[in-house]
Amino acid sequence: MGNFAANEGLSIFVILVWLGINAFLFVQFYLVFLTDKWFYTRAILGDALSWARAPAACLNFNCMLILLPVCRNLLSMLRGTIQCCSRTAARQLDRNITFHKLVAYMIAFHTAVHILAHLFNFERFMDGQLNRDAHLITFVLSDIGNRGNASYLNPIRTNETNPTIILFTTIAGVTGVVITLALILIITSSMEVIRRSYFEVFWFTHHLFVIFFIGLVFHGFGRIVRGQTAASLRAHNPLECADQFETWGKNGSNCPEPEFAGNPPMTWKWVVGPMILYVCERLVRLYRYQQKVVITKVVMHPSKTLELRMKRKGFRMEAGQYVFIQCPSISALEWHPFTLTSAPEEDHFSAHIRIAGDWTERLYLACGGDKSESQDAWMLPRLAIDGPFGTASEDVFRYEVVVLVGAGIGVTPFASVLKSVWYQTSQGQGDVFTKKIYFYWLCPETQAFEWFADLLQSLEGQMTEKGLADFLNYNIYLTRWKENEAAHFRVHHEAENDPITGLKQKTLYGKPNWDNEFTNIGAKHPGTKVGVFLCGPTVLGKALARQCLSHSEGGVEFIFNKENF
Repeated sequence: MGNFAANEGLSIFVILVWLGINAFLFVQFYLVFLTDKWFYTRAILGDALSWARAPAACLNFNCMLILLPVCRNLLSMLRGTIQCCSRTAARQLDRNITFHKLVAYMIAFHTAVHILAHLFNFERFMDGQLNRDAHLITFVLSDIGNRGNASYLNPIRTNETNPTIILFTTIAGVTGVVITLALILIITSSMEVIRRSYFEVFWFTHHLFVIFFIGLVFHGFGRIVRGQTAASLRAHNPLECADQFETWGKNGSNCPEPEFAGNPPMTWKWVVGPMILYVCERLVRLYRYQQKVVITKVVMHPSKTLELRMKRKGFRMEAGQYVFIQCPSISALEWHPFTLTSAPEEDHFSAHIRIAGDWTERLYLACGGDKSESQDAWMLPRLAIDGPFGTASEDVFRYEVVVLVGAGIGVTPFASVLKSVWYQTSQGQGDVFTKKIYFYWLCPETQAFEWFADLLQSLEGQMTEKGLADFLNYNIYLTRWKENEAAHFRVHHEAENDPITGLKQKTLYGKPNWDNEFTNIGAKHPGTKVGVFLCGPTVLGKALARQCLSHSEGGVEFIFNKENF
């Protein structure tokens, strides 16, 4: 239970506070529209009035939040500020994309409720004009404002129209349609199957958020939902005068005709702050876009992995961070996140990019990956770099014992970490807090091992030379193999070095038994907080999170951290 609190406690607290604020706003605004000011509006619309306005308040709140988790410079600054005080609090910032998705789902839910309620509202507004019976209060209320310049309650001013015309001829109607269409496209294109297979579709449709926010700000300017004015309430008490609607404003009546007005638009007050922050975020990106990036080396590794080594004036990084890369010759708008594989101690920064889509394929061709001869520097494409940004892997050296798990290209953040370890040990730095690293790499094909095996060989030799052979325990798993490869492995299994990686540590086949691995680590390090770091698929993340919870006993706490982009 204690480890569950350490891993999930603050996250659950944040979610509960967020849900609590949503519930409070919903109930608060639902009750607000049950007051006397809205008595006559409810006479036409019924309970659908409150059901439309309550989710609108929640929409304002969540639209205020939706941009904050993607302000990466802000998050990196906050992360650096609070991690010195609370490692747990800093870890919550690594779940920014998860929170971003939760807020988006809440926006979609409240939008659906808001639209459904307003469909009923427009139908009842229309009925108020069509049922032209002076003995009905709905008609009398709808007819107010047709004489002279008096205020009105029903935004549908004639019976010679229909809801469709109203929908496309009013500010609220047009902006509502635009907002809804933008939201549908944004959410559907964010599905994982589309995001992974057609990233460009996801990228471009996600930028409809600009149209969404513009429509959102102007949506309330039409003031179609109107209530009785304060001055009118003083002269005309609806609780006393509602039954006398046929004599309103006539000689001898104590009830003058009620006057109505719409609320001033409020949405802009909720979203202007986050919008300014996001604009500042984009201005920082624009500034970095102008900075010159020099590609110093291009290496094409097996398993379709492109390595780019780069330099930029003033660039400073920490192990495990990531950057966004843009190539203007490929796309002027697309920026893609890649983990840095270089160490802070190196005089350049690098990224390993797996060729797995249209954009990466075009980058591969632009860098001459399809040519046997090396490219001249002037022929290489221009790149822009935004970042670096902080991730969970930054906290590796804050734990005395660390478990690193990478799957496929997910090994990249740990390349940076292990390189930094290599530099620190080779330079004789003895102030590294971390005393033991358990490294697991799960890979589906043998070719993928090549580029990372060189680093492991260097690290293996360095640790042995420094008498730190026990510092790094690494386990490499080949999860898929062909029959001819299996025969080759069997023949060379007794060789001193592994036939796949060339390391003294032999490659293992299949997948780790995580229950055994965590049990052994816990037994070796009683009374220790063990940081578990993953860069890999969600399924593996869920499995490791369960292991962290179930094996935190006897004074050992496994703290789970996962990379999120």
